[in-house]
Amino acid sequence: MSNRSAPLSIKNTPCSSDPSRDSRSSRSPRSIDFRPVSTSTLSNDIDFVFFDVDDTLLDHSHAERHALADVRSRYLAVFGHLSVDELQQTYHEINRPLWEKYSSGEIEKEIVKHDRFPRLLNAIDAPHADAARIGSVYLQRYAEHWKYVDGARDTYAEIAERYRVGVLTNGFAEVQAQKLKKFPEIRDRADVVLVSEETGHMKPHPHVFEVAAERAEVTPERILYVGDSWRSDVEGGSRAGWHVAWFARSGVNGQEMNGRTFAFQDWSDLLSRL
Repeated sequence: MSNRSAPLSIKNTPCSSDPSRDSRSSRSPRSIDFRPVSTSTLSNDIDFVFFDVDDTLLDHSHAERHALADVRSRYLAVFGHLSVDELQQTYHEINRPLWEKYSSGEIEKEIVKHDRFPRLLNAIDAPHADAARIGSVYLQRYAEHWKYVDGARDTYAEIAERYRVGVLTNGFAEVQAQKLKKFPEIRDRADVVLVSEETGHMKPHPHVFEVAAERAEVTPERILYVGDSWRSDVEGGSRAGWHVAWFARSGVNGQEMNGRTFAFQDWSDLLSRL
């Protein structure tokens, strides 16, 4: 239930283990147009705010990149011929199709978890390296690098003082549970915590949003969703009839938003609309 009381130098590039988050363009950011929604209208029209986790509240991109850098450093004989950028790009090329198949129900999540590192090692001509061990080290390092997106912690706490809040996220349920255990204040303030895996689907499937609204006991048009992925969060939330605040750290890149959606790059901009 809600609680109403109140240095490694590595370039960090947006990325995700979840391919449904992939619609953000790699083109350079452009200015964001906030005109579709007015502050007064939004604050009067919502009763519940759902937040995404990865690359919204918690910095998945930072953790992933630093974990891959750690793996590279530990296994230089395997990965030393690749830069961190090259390793990350190759990892995404392997991981993304697996997540897409998992998202569409073609494969089970265990295939994603168990196949990505053997496929990565095959792709870099190192098939005899210990994929299971390397994958285990990656997950350990990934967890060690979890942190809030800058500004997200205070914003989440402030919004939770004013509205009922919840968490709606893709990802493996057990991994997301570990994240919420490490950052217990997220769960403590949330009236609803839903990992899409529990519904049998992944965002942007409409059933995920239907279940979330039912658990919040709020009609769709009274919900605001805060998330970073154009496909999973913006398109999924919009089709569900929710308001959406798109955390567009890399810019809107020409995406057109409807009257129930707006973009922001700084958390203070989100607060100004509530």
